[in-house]
Amino acid sequence: MKRLLPSPWLSFGLLAGWLLLTRSFSPGQWLLGAAVAVGLPLLMAPLRPRPGPLRRWGVLLGLVLRVGRDVLVSATQVAAGVWRAPSRPLRGTFVVVPLDLHDVHALAALAMITAVVPGTVWSELAPDRSALLIHVFDLDDEAAFIHHFKTDYEQPLKEIFE
Repeated sequence: MKRLLPSPWLSFGLLAGWLLLTRSFSPGQWLLGAAVAVGLPLLMAPLRPRPGPLRRWGVLLGLVLRVGRDVLVSATQVAAGVWRAPSRPLRGTFVVVPLDLHDVHALAALAMITAVVPGTVWSELAPDRSALLIHVFDLDDEAAFIHHFKTDYEQPLKEIFE
């Protein structure tokens, strides 16, 4: 069954999306939708990365909660920075964060975390994956930001994936 449907939930979603987009439940649309739902995952299966090893589920839960908290706090800080920008110029800057992560899944998770937290943008990863360039919207203390980034995001991801 796994050879025919390498990812059954994706196939189900494709079929449902096909039927909703065509707004028809005729047998022909069911047949075309089923062909798309079976064919696309089979064609794309070689491109899918192998699943990553998740080791510490408790640390993962703590990381998710920490990122959620940081999203809320950072959103209010960005809003306050925009609000007071006419009276106090923003101190947006690029920060180079040295990395200890090497697992591709952990780096992908770190990229998603950086993208979801308001005020930070993942700009560049060094070719040897030893450093990360991040743009920060408004930065007071670069050393404190690097410490926060490594302690709150990188260290838990190392525990989870490596």
